[in-house]
Amino acid sequence: MERTRNRTETLSIRRLNTLHEKRCRKGWMSMLWKTQSKTIPLDIPRWMGIVNVTPDSFSDGGLFFDSDAAVRQALRLLEDGADIIDIGGESTRPGSDSISGDEELRRILPVLEQLRSVKPDVPISIDTAKASVARRVLASGADIINDVSGLADPDMLSVLQETGSGYCLMHTQGTPKTMQDNPQYADVVGEVFEFLQARRDTMLASGISPEAVAVDPGLGFGKTWEQNWQLVENIAHFLGLGAPLLVGHSRKRFIAERYVDREEGTRQVSRQLLSGGVHILRLHVR
Repeated sequence: MERTRNRTETLSIRRLNTLHEKRCRKGWMSMLWKTQSKTIPLDIPRWMGIVNVTPDSFSDGGLFFDSDAAVRQALRLLEDGADIIDIGGESTRPGSDSISGDEELRRILPVLEQLRSVKPDVPISIDTAKASVARRVLASGADIINDVSGLADPDMLSVLQETGSGYCLMHTQGTPKTMQDNPQYADVVGEVFEFLQARRDTMLASGISPEAVAVDPGLGFGKTWEQNWQLVENIAHFLGLGAPLLVGHSRKRFIAERYVDREEGTRQVSRQLLSGGVHILRLHVR
């Protein structure tokens, strides 16, 4: 019953996308997100479904740690209307420890390879901050690297140059282990914008296609709950970067500061983000 309820909630988000397609996003800009082999049209909002192959992620840790269970979950998400599948092998919840690249690949590769064999045309994103992991998964059929560190690994840029991969550039302050200790900003919206702009400019100057790079302000990554809400309330500002805008807000702690029910809060924030022009919502569904 629980899974059915959550799947129904996701379908309501899909209906919401249609309702908002023409009338509620005054700053809406139609774009494309390109990888080396796929083009994702962003003429309407898209849904990135999360599959965490971890024992300790904050929302679904342990539920899909088995690779077969993870593949089944990915297929359920696609059945429900997901446009992109995002597979993660390392928890990035606040306070989490890093794992080795070898362990990350041990978790990810069986899921990636099985899913790619049955769904050759589905865009698959891998949530990793390690260039060594990115190189291997891109060679094994991934299309997008979703990097919560915002290019912290100095070798990541060369991987993207060599492969033509799609890339999600996210802002964070600190590492998952320390990011919530005491995040400080004079102007969180302005500083996050400037970080994303500078890193994206570096990527474009290196020859990476602008259509390969999406941006994410990084809700929950090195921000207080007040700072997260400032970003949500000013999300349209990030359209000024001229890049596809992706946001991962699903079930995060800052939502619980305003909503008793995180599911209802996630739906309400989804509406707000879509109205602000967000192109891609990254969501958990169990």
